[in-house]
Amino acid sequence: MVLSKSELISALQKEVRILVHLAGKIDRAQLDYRPTAKQRSSLELLRYLSYMGPMLIETAKSSFDPAAWQAAAGDAGACGFDEILARITAQSDTYASLLSAMPDADFRTEMTGFDGQKTTRGAFIVQYVLGGHAAYRTQLFVYLKACGREELTTANLWRGVDPKPAA
Repeated sequence: MVLSKSELISALQKEVRILVHLAGKIDRAQLDYRPTAKQRSSLELLRYLSYMGPMLIETAKSSFDPAAWQAAAGDAGACGFDEILARITAQSDTYASLLSAMPDADFRTEMTGFDGQKTTRGAFIVQYVLGGHAAYRTQLFVYLKACGREELTTANLWRGVDPKPAA
C-alpha cells in the first residue's frame, strides 16, 4: 500500500478534525440549507458522514451489507446536530480501532468494488473513505460559503483552522 497503516489512520483522523472544524461554522438556523431541492441539506450531509466512513471500512473488511447500511442511515436520521457532531468526532478513535486491528496483508487482499471491478481493500478504503471525506467536506465548505461565510478560506478547508488575521 502506498500509505502505511499509521499514515492512513492519521489521514482519516485529520479528515475528521477538519470536518468537525467546518461543522462548527454552521449557523444552526441554516442546518436545513440545500442548494437544490434534491441535494442533501447541511444536516443530512453531516448525518451521512456520521456513518459513511466506518460502514465503508466494514464493507472493505467483509462485504457490503445493505441492511446494516440502511440501519445506520435510519439511526443517523433520527439524530440532531449535537449528537451527529459527537458521532463524527468519535470517528477519530473509530478509525484507529477499525484499521489498527487489520493485518497489513489484508490491505492487499483483493475484493470487488462497487463498480464490479477488482480492487484491493486498501485501495477501496483510500478511494471511498479518504476520498469521500475530502469530497464531502468540500461540499460542506461550499454550503457554508453559499450561506454567507465569506471569511472561510482554504485554511479552513484543507487544514481545519481559521486563517491568520491580515497584518
